[in-house]
Amino acid sequence: MARSIHKLSSKAVGTAKRAGRYSDGGGLYLKVFKGGSKSWVFMWSQGGGKRREMGLGPVRDIPLKVAREKAAKMRKQVQTGLDPIEERAQLDEPTFLDCALLYIEAHEKKWKNQKHIYQWRHTLTVYAKPLHRLKVSKVTTPHVLAVLKPIWMEKHETATRLRSRIEAVLDYAAAMHWRTGMNPAIWRGNLKSLLPTISKAKRVVHHKAMDMDALPAFMSALRDREAIAARMMEFAILTATRSIEAREAQWSEFDLDKGIWTIPKERMKAGLEHIIPLSNRAFQIVKGLEPIKQCEFVFPHLPSRKPLSVNAPRALLKRMGRDETFHGFRATFKSWATDKTNVQREVIEMALAHKIGNEVEASYLRTTAIEKRYDLMERWSDYCAAKGTGDVVQLHG
Repeated sequence: MARSIHKLSSKAVGTAKRAGRYSDGGGLYLKVFKGGSKSWVFMWSQGGGKRREMGLGPVRDIPLKVAREKAAKMRKQVQTGLDPIEERAQLDEPTFLDCALLYIEAHEKKWKNQKHIYQWRHTLTVYAKPLHRLKVSKVTTPHVLAVLKPIWMEKHETATRLRSRIEAVLDYAAAMHWRTGMNPAIWRGNLKSLLPTISKAKRVVHHKAMDMDALPAFMSALRDREAIAARMMEFAILTATRSIEAREAQWSEFDLDKGIWTIPKERMKAGLEHIIPLSNRAFQIVKGLEPIKQCEFVFPHLPSRKPLSVNAPRALLKRMGRDETFHGFRATFKSWATDKTNVQREVIEMALAHKIGNEVEASYLRTTAIEKRYDLMERWSDYCAAKGTGDVVQLHG
């Protein structure tokens, strides 16, 4: 006889790839999205009414055991005639993270754009971590400053969006009667006088890039390191991708038979799907990790089975005695491709996932540039493998 609850296993949750809902029984479902992200939902109906759904959080933050505990609590509420959504909204006082998730859940249906929803979740879960465990009534201006100051100059656009989103969450908390008084994230009359004003001319901060002649020796030293962060960084450099794109790479995004990596639009800065042809070395890195995969992520932080943190590559560069930024390697790639090859500018920009011309031109390039980019990425891999700081691979064509 089939089990009515606890139908899923941790392995099944980790390997589920096809978009859709997977029942664990008792109203708990694993929801897999087209982009590969996964979350838990609880579904129920009362008195023969319309079926309702409530998000319990992303799989990366909530293991199966915790999701089942939450679902059990929801079932008891439904059995006693309570509405789980209303009960959660009437919590005595949620933490900032709980409040942020409630705010997103209340607004994501009208947002519709998956990229926008992803950015809200990512900004508040990654950059606002110091606020997560605070009760919303306890969040003060010094708390908000402690979150904003470290990135105010270096990542000003991200910091301004973060401030605005924290303000919106705390306004929501006030409307729910969880806090009173001035919003500590408000700009005018508060943070404006505490944070430096940055002129538009100074807002563009160029990431320090490694000189292309120094790259081969650096890559050789990187290959000698066995840490997962080293493999992730090497892979990101070879594919000319951003930190977050490589750190959150998922097995479901790879077609190793064709040698391509397809990053869904939800994970891309420009909101467009990005297809990356893998060089032989990039392919070997992924293939070499396949026998030991333990979760949905290719380069996980193994104890937690979550993506490596944004600080992992920074710390690795520091340990290797480098002061360049991770993002700067994309600039190194562009300098190399521009100066050392005769590849069309449009193909180079396509390799960097930059928007090309109008929609018609971009669509044409997406279908015609893949073979040229296979060649480009293999050449880049050959250059990265050159020995010594002065050995430059001579390229023709």
